[in-house]
Amino acid sequence: MPPTPALPGRSESAPPPKDNGRERRRWARALAEMPITLVGPEGSSEARVRDVSRAGVCLFLDRPVPLMTVLGVAFDIATPVGRTRVQAHGAVVRCERIAKAVDHWEIAVFLHDMGESDRHALEEFVALRGGSL
Repeated sequence: MPPTPALPGRSESAPPPKDNGRERRRWARALAEMPITLVGPEGSSEARVRDVSRAGVCLFLDRPVPLMTVLGVAFDIATPVGRTRVQAHGAVVRCERIAKAVDHWEIAVFLHDMGESDRHALEEFVALRGGSL
């Protein structure tokens, strides 16, 4: 079998880069247990937030949602100036059953449509909580 050609910019002897378990997310996240309202193709429902970042929200719901489903989301966060209502639209990018014996799913939503003031409020919220995730 002929040798595999080297990729441009990489010597043949250099191994491919490894992740080594490093965090791959671009934005810091913060734990945030709170209610969230979801609006999707099947109507409106309530869920619980697990964590947030400036670009997404992870939540728990009692049913699965297909990947790439666009949802409207609305939830309140505490900011230095009081409570702020964040409203956005995002696509489901992950939906995993929590456990075989439990009918609940962990759902990650990438928030692609949000006002700049809401995005800034989320950044402040995460920074105040230390963005530790």
